[in-house]
Amino acid sequence: MSEKITPYKDKNRSKKEQVTEMFDTISENYDGLNRVISFGIDIKWRKKVVSLVKNTNPKRILDVATGTGDLAINLSETGALEIIGLDISKGMLSIGRKKILDKKLENVITMVQGDSEKLTYDDHYFDAVTVAFGVRNFENLEKGLSEIYRVLKPGGTFIVLETSIPTKTPYKQGYKLYTTRILPLIGKLFSKDKSAYSYLSESAAAFSYGEAFNNILKKIGFIEVKDNPQTFGVATIYVATK
Repeated sequence: MSEKITPYKDKNRSKKEQVTEMFDTISENYDGLNRVISFGIDIKWRKKVVSLVKNTNPKRILDVATGTGDLAINLSETGALEIIGLDISKGMLSIGRKKILDKKLENVITMVQGDSEKLTYDDHYFDAVTVAFGVRNFENLEKGLSEIYRVLKPGGTFIVLETSIPTKTPYKQGYKLYTTRILPLIGKLFSKDKSAYSYLSESAAAFSYGEAFNNILKKIGFIEVKDNPQTFGVATIYVATK
């Protein structure tokens, strides 16, 4: 990421602390507001991630920055025996645990509070690791990715779903208008945290996407790195192997 974007512009607190507070604050409205902001297209993107993971026949999956557990729940379709949904926010995890109980998936999915940069799992533990809309919130991107690399088995699959910026006209102009003007306005109207959705759009704009992110993954040690832009390039699915 070319510059450090934080939710509250508080120089006395780390990005990690600010991101944790932000997600705790917006957790109750997060799912509904996300459906509105993305027009529900994020559901389609997650299904693509699940399909890619399912093709690898994983037994153990780690979903980093799991939030309220949407992707972790979807990943139960892979037939994995153990799915860990890890997030730094207690508020988001609380919502996720209720959803998992409602779907009777508590024997497969465990929601864990933890730091992506200090994973407590053994080397080579997981067959697949996923992150949906979370890597741009890492305090130290390369440290977080290195930890993911460490806990992934050799031959294991790492998949990232993250926002990106369209490069073609008129999608590029439309995306900029939506993320800089409309998205923060929607956030202010429906969320009690006025800074949160401004941060989410700012961090998306500053994130190193496409080939730049591919190169970071390769630097960490991942191989067979591919990026697949989604919906005119407003999001990208990255697939890499250890």
